[in-house]
Parts: sequence; C-alpha cells; structure tokens
Amino acid sequence: QVQLVESGGGLVQAGGSLRLSCAASGRTFSSYTMGWFRQAPGKERECISAINWDGYSTYYVDSVKGRFAISRDSAKNTLYLQMNSAKPEDTAVYYCAASASRKPFPPLYEYDYWGQGTQVTVSS
Repeated sequence: QVQLVESGGGLVQAGGSLRLSCAASGRTFSSYTMGWFRQAPGKERECISAINWDGYSTYYVDSVKGRFAISRDSAKNTLYLQMNSAKPEDTAVYYCAASASRKPFPPLYEYDYWGQGTQVTVSS
C-alpha cells in the first residue's frame, strides 16, 4: 500500500506560481512511476505530467509544457509539481498518483494509488 497526500493548492492570479507537493508513505516510493492529474468541473481526469520510477524521464501534456515542472525527491518520498505562468484554464482539482507499471508512462487506469486531491484556482 502507498498513501499519497497532496498539498500546496490554493488561489493564484493568472501569471502566478504555485508548487504542489505529494507526500508518499508506505511501500518504496522510488519504485513507482508518479503522475500528476487534474480534473476540472464537467471534464474527464487527465494526466498532465508524469515522471518515471528512476526519475530520468518526464512527460507533459502540451497545455502545460514549458510552464510546469515535475520532480521527485526519493529521500523525502515526495513528488512536486512547480506551476508557473498559471492560466485560468489550469483551474482544477489536482491529484497525484502512483503506478507500479514499468511502461514509460502508463495510462490512467494503470495507476494503483491516488491522493485525495488539492484544489487549484487561477483567477483572471
């Protein structure tokens, strides 16, 4: 079992920055591919960024490329998402998730553990 707890969400003005954190406990954090997902009202949950288990490969959806940065600190069992140049369309509940899959970037249904989510609201 892996327990995930997100923090760092809140209200930010357009153009501003936020850093989301996801603290993991339980089984070995470093063996999991980690992802950040978001879900806006009326929309499906989407993967916006992921980092594979060894930290050497990252994925970003086009809408956040160049603005968001994912990282992981295995010593602290923590996943991060640095959000810069925030836009109103980034408003959503953000979730972190862990996957035991060894695929480079597994699909949503192959993520095994999920956090409870943290709200991010970007005002225009």
